[in-house]
Amino acid sequence: MSEKNVGGRGGGRVIVQRGLWYEEFEPGVIYQHRPGRTLTEADNVLFTTLTMNTQALHLDAAFSDALPPFNQRLINSMFTLSTLVGLSVAQLTQGTIVGNLGFGEVKFPKPLFHGDTLYAETEVTDKRESKSRPGEGIVTFAHTGRNQHGDVVALASRKTMVRMRPQGEA
Repeated sequence: MSEKNVGGRGGGRVIVQRGLWYEEFEPGVIYQHRPGRTLTEADNVLFTTLTMNTQALHLDAAFSDALPPFNQRLINSMFTLSTLVGLSVAQLTQGTIVGNLGFGEVKFPKPLFHGDTLYAETEVTDKRESKSRPGEGIVTFAHTGRNQHGDVVALASRKTMVRMRPQGEA
């Protein structure tokens, strides 16, 4: 959070929500992101059709219901990944990220279904100052997604470029 002194009601303090500056990340720290996100049929169908993924496992109830081992439609794994990363933004990178540099290994050990809730946690696994971009650093995250039962449903490694704290910023 950054703080500004301004006039007006509330004693002159304004707190602006932000992610963490490069200096604030510590390898080994785990952040649990709340609230979780309950994934609905509408979410899954919208994401699946917006991304032109016509996989029947996501869209066709009759097909999916008759297909073992799940006998129901699955949440699109790319929606799971996007939501997993999205759940971390407010706490970690809102306004401080320069951009994603890439994803490492991504796994989906168990599926999500309509009505499941996705909870996310992120461990900072590494960080280093950028060699080519002064004022920025590379932070590596290990994201873990769990359903409402605590089962791991998604794992992803992600490298990001993050801004260092600006001069004079508290």
